[in-house]
This record gives sequence, structure tokens and C-alpha cells, in this order.
Amino acid sequence: MTQTTDATTATAATTATGDQSPPPGRPRIHRAWFVAAVAFVTILGAAAFRSLPGLLIDPLHEEFGWSRGTIGAAVSLNLALYGLTAPFAAALMDRFGIRRVVAFALVLIALGSGLTVWMTAAWQLLLCWGLLVGLGTGSMALAFAATVTNRWFTERRGLVTGILTAASASGQLIFLPLMALMVDEGDWRPAAVTVSLTALAVVPFVLLLLRDHPADVALKPYGAQEFVAKPPPVPGAARRAVTVLLKAARTGPFWLLAGTFAICGASTNGLVQTHFVPAAHDHGMPVPAAASLLAVIGVFDVIGTIASGWLTDRFDARRLLAVYYALRGVSLLFLPMLLAPSVHPPMLFFIVFYGLDWVATVPPTVALCREQYGEDSAIVFGWVLASHQVGAALVAVLGGVARDVFGAYDVVWYASGALCAAAALMALVIRRRTAPVAMTA
Repeated sequence: MTQTTDATTATAATTATGDQSPPPGRPRIHRAWFVAAVAFVTILGAAAFRSLPGLLIDPLHEEFGWSRGTIGAAVSLNLALYGLTAPFAAALMDRFGIRRVVAFALVLIALGSGLTVWMTAAWQLLLCWGLLVGLGTGSMALAFAATVTNRWFTERRGLVTGILTAASASGQLIFLPLMALMVDEGDWRPAAVTVSLTALAVVPFVLLLLRDHPADVALKPYGAQEFVAKPPPVPGAARRAVTVLLKAARTGPFWLLAGTFAICGASTNGLVQTHFVPAAHDHGMPVPAAASLLAVIGVFDVIGTIASGWLTDRFDARRLLAVYYALRGVSLLFLPMLLAPSVHPPMLFFIVFYGLDWVATVPPTVALCREQYGEDSAIVFGWVLASHQVGAALVAVLGGVARDVFGAYDVVWYASGALCAAAALMALVIRRRTAPVAMTA
């Protein structure tokens, strides 16, 4: 994880930034790892809100009388915007820089979450929880992680993608038990305020420490043999995002990647993250206990995602995806039989198993986007992520509707298991490509 800086680069760094670079030949930690660390903390802060929706379904239903379907619609809007904003945010980062876009996104998250404490009508829930926070978290989505990885690293990309992806799970791990205790005390508002303050606390780190490109500090990307000049700002961010989508949509791999990732979102954010706590509560499990199980998923998600990044650097990403989706589908089929008033060993086994697989799909999916679409892969992945969130949004609302209609979530668990089996087959038929598709003129 270290790289030697040659005399030319060291001199250039001193001239460009005024920093004192180490003597030629002296090893040091490459700046890319510090940028990755700031990105990790930033995604960690944004993840605080991602852990909240499942905890608020019952409290909002009891306080305001809103149906679970109505509350699920707000979650659905949030999840959809989380995905649909990502490709445009990736293009905006090419236009205005990573720091500006990410700082603005964190302010949006803080504003949307903070305003929910004064809401009195369902449309306000849709505006604050759905629209504002959806746009903010969408700009902080995994397309941000892909952009940082593509710009700052030419080696260890799979590992770095896994680490940054794990940040969202770490946020869930840190904040979910705390917010569950707040909600269980009888008022959900302190949890919303905690999310708002956490997002604001990350903004100074972004403005002071994050850099848009290695050339800003006169460095090569980590693992690169040659210096890479910073590209000029790319105008027309929205037009570029749409153009890349239209060109990618003409290729088969895009639809296979989008389809598998839609199923990924449906079976994680849309189903388990949103509905596991109320489903467990239906079987008599206390809310803090159910929330703690989701936090345990977060622990093993970190391990699984980083391990997946390491594996992606070494094995065929298609086969990894097929294995991940197949195992996930099998575990979901067993979940209805495991839900009970108390935590027992088989349930713990499911939680560990599902945690390891939670977003292990991200590093191989990013790798396949990079293999297929080259320099535009971050924007393409943004659109693939959009499909992830569309799938999550559909299941978030349909899960609530199924609970209202059938009085249980069983049919949704079984349907998601079957979809995961289909995703495993789709991953296997993605063809290899030695040269990326030329996406832009």
C-alpha cells in the first residue's frame, strides 16, 4: 500500500502545492489512500440515513395513522431517486468536481432529515424523506465510489471498491442500534435529528481533505507508471449522462448488468433493510433486537464486501456474481421459517450468511462496467445503480402493500428468492470483452 515518489514528481508536487514531499526514493503512503479514507467517512455519514426507514414504519403509522403503503411510497421515492440521481451526479463531478457535489449532497441530506421533525402531512414525508434525502443520498451513491476509484487508482481497484462499498454497511452498524434505542423510547424525532447532524459533521472533512484528481497534488494515480493530467471540466453533465445511457442501452451487457442489479436492490435495500424489522416485530421480536440483527448484517457486510473486492481482483466477476445471487436466493427461501419472538442460532446463521452477501455484488459489477465501458464506466455504473434502486423502490412499496393485504411478508420473501436465482443465470451469460465499447465521441 505504499509507492515510491520519484524526483520529478516530488519536485512537481512541491511547486504545485507548496507541500514538502519526501526525499526521492523514500517510501510513503500514497495520497490516494487518504482520499479513499475521506470518501469512506463521507459515505459512512450518508449511510446514517439509509439505516433509518425500516425503524420508522411502525412509529409513523401509529402517530399519524398513515398506512404502511403510504410510508412505503416515501421510502420508494427515496430509493428511486438514490439510483436515478447517481449517473447525473457522476457527470456533475466531471463538471464541477467531487468536493462541491459531495458537500452539497450532504447538506441536502441534513436539510431533508432535519425538516421531518416538523411534518404533519404525508406529502411532507414524501418531500423531505423522499425528495430531498433521495437527491442527497443519490449524489453520494456508489457512483461516487466508482469515480474516486477510477481517478485515484489503477491497481487494487477491486479492493478499494469493496472498502468504499463497505462504508454504507459500517454506517448502518454504527447508527442503527443507537437510533433503534431512540425510536423504542417512544419518539422517532431524535433519530432524525441525529442523521441531520451527522451529515453536517462530515461536510468540513470533504471541503478540507477531499481532492478531485491526483493531478491536483501533482501525483500519479496509485499503481500508475505515468503521470495522468487532469482532464478539463466536461460541460453538459445532464446531456452527457443521457448520451452515455443511450449508447450503453444498445449493448446486451448493460441490460444484463442492470437486470441483475435491480434484483440485488430488490432483495437488500427494498426488502430486508426496509421490511425486516417490521416483519420480525410481527412475529413478536422487540424492535431493538430486530434492529440489532440488521446491525450484525452490517458487520459481516463489511467483511464480505472487502473480501469480494479482493476476489474480484483475482477471479472472473461473472462467476462471482452468479455464486452471490444463488446463495442469496436460497437463504431468502428459508427466512419465513426462521422468524420468531426471540433470536435463535438458525436466525443468527441467516444474518451472518446474508450479511456476507449483502453488497458483495458491487465490486464485480463495477469491474464488469469498467471492462465493458472504459472511461465512461462510472456513469454507466450510475445507470446500473439506478436500476438497483428502482428494484429496491418497487419492493419497498410492494412489500408494504403485501403486508397490508396478506397480513404477512412471506410471499415477498419467496418471490425475491426466485428472482435471485434468475439473476445468477443472467450473470453467467454476460460475455467477456477485451476492449471497452467506445461510448463518447
